[in-house]
Amino acid sequence: MDEAFRRYQARRHTRKIALSHYENFTVVSLALPRHLQQDFYNIYAFCRHADDLADEICDKNESLRLLDQLRQEVGRMYQQQATQPILVALTDTVQKFDIPADPFLALIDAFEQDQRVCRYDTYEQLVDYCRRSADPVGHLVLYLCGYRDAHRQKLSDFTCTALQLTNFWQDVVPDLGRGRIYLPLEDLARFGVREEEIIERRLSENFLQLMKYEVDRAEELFVKGEALLPLVEGRLRTDVTLYGRGGRAILDRIRGVGYDVLSQRPTLNKWAKLGLFARALWQVVV
Repeated sequence: MDEAFRRYQARRHTRKIALSHYENFTVVSLALPRHLQQDFYNIYAFCRHADDLADEICDKNESLRLLDQLRQEVGRMYQQQATQPILVALTDTVQKFDIPADPFLALIDAFEQDQRVCRYDTYEQLVDYCRRSADPVGHLVLYLCGYRDAHRQKLSDFTCTALQLTNFWQDVVPDLGRGRIYLPLEDLARFGVREEEIIERRLSENFLQLMKYEVDRAEELFVKGEALLPLVEGRLRTDVTLYGRGGRAILDRIRGVGYDVLSQRPTLNKWAKLGLFARALWQVVV
């Protein structure tokens, strides 16, 4: 196959994944500069593929094998020898923006950890997991927009970790189906909540107080992450604003159901997402 056609097909593949696999991406992509859209698609497709290898493969050993193959493919990508379509498309992005391998390898490491670890004793352990499962995505976005400094990366980490925690608090029940509880065990003990209560979805006042505590923690991180906004240009600022507001809107939904995430999964509907986008765009314009 002609190399140019192979790369063209690879780019079509990542675009299809990005626009069809994740409902929020079509809203977020409205704010992306046109010349960066394909690169965002390439990065998203990699993240989506790695996540699927972690969560959609029933056999943990097989999942670990496939994730290790992906790690090796990342190595080949940096030698310009990638063969998988997603990595073929991603090669162009990596070269264009001089992106190091670390963020991609950190994400794979986090997904491997999901196969081995299903409980976290402390909040610090959970945040350490987020440093590999979420924060690298923020670093990749910053690379695409021309920012490489540690200060902006640190501020981005606040928002990315907050988004990951928000997803955990939103998905307590779906995660049970994967055998995982991301609520720190030290917090369960602090509020007098037993694992069995969560597994059996038995709601208690103690559990509601626990969730309020975790929601407030995530909110504090979103507030810290806002310090990044004046340090990035307008179009990226729209996206960062949207990510933060979207996460905080989920936290508000959790509050709105009285912190009862055992009976329902708080979500945003299409119009709420579009409203968030409009407000984020308005903030940048004015």
